[in-house]
Amino acid sequence: MSGATVVNHPLVQHKLSIMRDKATSTQGFRRLLREISLLLCYEVTRDLPVVLQTIETPICEMQAPTIAGKKLVFASVLRAGNGLLEGMLDLVPSARVAHIGLYRDPETLKPVEYYFKAPEDLNERLVIVVDPMLATANSAIAAVQKLKDRGATNIRFLCLLAAPEGVAKFNESHPDVPVFTASIDEKLNDHGYIVPGLGDAGDRMYGTK
Repeated sequence: MSGATVVNHPLVQHKLSIMRDKATSTQGFRRLLREISLLLCYEVTRDLPVVLQTIETPICEMQAPTIAGKKLVFASVLRAGNGLLEGMLDLVPSARVAHIGLYRDPETLKPVEYYFKAPEDLNERLVIVVDPMLATANSAIAAVQKLKDRGATNIRFLCLLAAPEGVAKFNESHPDVPVFTASIDEKLNDHGYIVPGLGDAGDRMYGTK
């Protein structure tokens, strides 16, 4: 779909298939989410700008590429976003972290905000918003808008699964924010869940109902 990049690496797809299986344990789901987040993070940061810096190897001096600009910001949409966040921090431990507390009202499917904390200089950093599911897109749209209101101008959205309806709605609201995902599934059901999906990512990650 326009505006979305599907990370179709075999390792990503294999791990995702195991996560979809309802027989996968809470421990297994949590471990796989952390593993797959490393691979997704690799893709969403593929085109980071670099500059050459003089270093000394044990053999000689050289011009070595290093990431340019200020440290990245990973913005986790609570609570399920933390499952992706932990693995991404393994790969980029120097990243700053923002937390956006949103939950979906079960009746209206609209996002309700209860917490927001982020670095002050968002306008000077690439912000990668992480949330396992892009379903109705209501929470994702609200989270990105909150970051824009705080000055962020360079934003990407990373999720594990997306619904076509969610991608379309998100692109309509934030056409300047690219989406990266492991899969765009078939559709949303009447309850706003992705089909075939994998259930509620937060519940499966934390063992709650």
